[in-house]
Order: sequence, then C-alpha cells, then structure tokens
Amino acid sequence: QVQLVESGGGLVQPGGSLRLSCAASGSTGGISAMGWYRQAPGKQRELVALSSGGIIDYADSVKGRFTISRDNAKYTVDLQMNSLKPEDTAVYYCHVVRLLRPYWGQGTQVTVSS
Repeated sequence: QVQLVESGGGLVQPGGSLRLSCAASGSTGGISAMGWYRQAPGKQRELVALSSGGIIDYADSVKGRFTISRDNAKYTVDLQMNSLKPEDTAVYYCHVVRLLRPYWGQGTQVTVSS
C-alpha cells in the first residue's frame, strides 16, 4: 500500500501562485508515475501534470504556467502553479502508480478568486 499526503492548497487571487506538495510513504518501491490531477465542480477529473518514465505531460490548459518536479529519492512530487486563473479552481489530487496500481491522495482545494 502507498499512502499519499498532500499540502499547499488554498485561496489565491488571479495571477497569483501556489505550490502543491505530495509525499508518498509505505510501499514506495516500484513507483513509476507520479503527478497531479484535478476535479472542478460538475466536471470529470482531469490530468494536470504527470511524470512517468522520464517523460512529463501537461494539460494544454496549464502549459507554460505549471511546473511539476519529482524527487525519486524522497518519493515526493510538487506542482508549482503560476499565473493562476479562476478556471484553475478545483480539488487537486496527487496520483501515483506503483506496479500498475493507481493510488490517490485525499485532495487539496485550490480556489482562484478575487
């Protein structure tokens, strides 16, 4: 089993920045992918950024504004979010894949509003 603990969400004004952090613990050996998804009210959960096999994918809507960083030694993954927009408001979930099995964090709320 893998446990994921997220931190860093909150309320920010449009144009502001936030940094989300996620730490994996438990059976961390064999973790391949690490990243972030988000889910806005009334919408499906969507990929934000994912690091897997040395390749990083970003949603088109966040390219150039968000940056994912991963520490394989510490089993952490961060998401630096800049130039935030109201449409970035959502619950953000840390996501990890270990031995082909997906794990999810509890989610952290990000609200972008003036």
